[in-house]
Amino acid sequence: MPLADLWAVELLIAAFAGGAFGAALGALPAFIFTGFMVIAGEAAVVANVDAGSITGSVAFGAPFSPAISFAGGAAATAYAAKRGYMQSGFDYHNAKDITFALGTKPDVLAVGGVFGILGYWLTVASSTFALPWDPIAMGVTLSALAHRVAFGYPIIGEVRGDGLLDMSPFEREEMRVMGESATSDATAGDAATDGGTASEADGSSSEPRSDGGTATGNRLAVEPWLPHQYKWGNVAAVSLVAGLLGAYIAMATGSAFLAFGISAASLLFLNLGVERIPVTHHMTIIGSAGALASVGGADGSLLVALVAGGILGTVAGLFGELFQRIFYAHSDTHWDPPAAAIVFGSFLIAVLYIAGVFPGASYVPTLGF
Repeated sequence: MPLADLWAVELLIAAFAGGAFGAALGALPAFIFTGFMVIAGEAAVVANVDAGSITGSVAFGAPFSPAISFAGGAAATAYAAKRGYMQSGFDYHNAKDITFALGTKPDVLAVGGVFGILGYWLTVASSTFALPWDPIAMGVTLSALAHRVAFGYPIIGEVRGDGLLDMSPFEREEMRVMGESATSDATAGDAATDGGTASEADGSSSEPRSDGGTATGNRLAVEPWLPHQYKWGNVAAVSLVAGLLGAYIAMATGSAFLAFGISAASLLFLNLGVERIPVTHHMTIIGSAGALASVGGADGSLLVALVAGGILGTVAGLFGELFQRIFYAHSDTHWDPPAAAIVFGSFLIAVLYIAGVFPGASYVPTLGF
């Protein structure tokens, strides 16, 4: 993309609308639509190489680019929780509840729209300079950092247990008391100023919990991103499987994105409350891209591609888990581990290509090498 696109009025308007739409639907539902659009776009290309660019213009464009709609929705959720607008019944801080549709409140939509523009700018900047990572994933990652800073949330949060990576307080169901430290995002005084209650301001839920108890301003001491998907061995296992699946689909179709679309669309079931649905889109896209990069395209050795895709998918999954333990589990808003994992995995693919280990880089920019 040319740098002039940063200020293209029509694209800024579209990005604002995409971010606002992500806020209205909720970040995760908006991302699920990205998955469906990717499936449609990649299927159209497989059927007819001259088909229009549904993937590039819609799924990864202003309407549903994760850096625009998902990131805008996540930022709007952080804002709405800060303002005391949300009581979603979520077990964690309400600002982490990316499944929650925020509706039509104008200021919430405006926040989503502004962060949609920010995500668009971040994507254009990475693409223009061919920086060696997935530009959309980097947009999602940096946007989450920006919304934490903008709305006064802690970057990491107060570390409880035996260090950043320790999830055992969650396993013991240890609780924290909201307001016990300066890292809480709001106080009862803030709530009075905003016209809300203390429980609204701290973002915690006073709804009955699934374990039969009642949360009254308390939160778990450590909040893993996915309570069913955080143990290292389990993450490695599903990452390997997803990486292999992504590699095979990429080699069968020539598409680095189709498996990603399937993984993203599968999150519909997670959003509907089906338990233990794994989150795999960071594993499948890096498995797909790694497979194609390792053999220079879909005509290369399938066995080599499967090995490369399995390894890189596993690396991406484990990096996502590492990221969540540092930047999600102790703080108050959603900072997307899969997006960070895609940044890391795509950067690794670019490095392997630049170093001459891989004959290609798939879709990953490589600084002109």
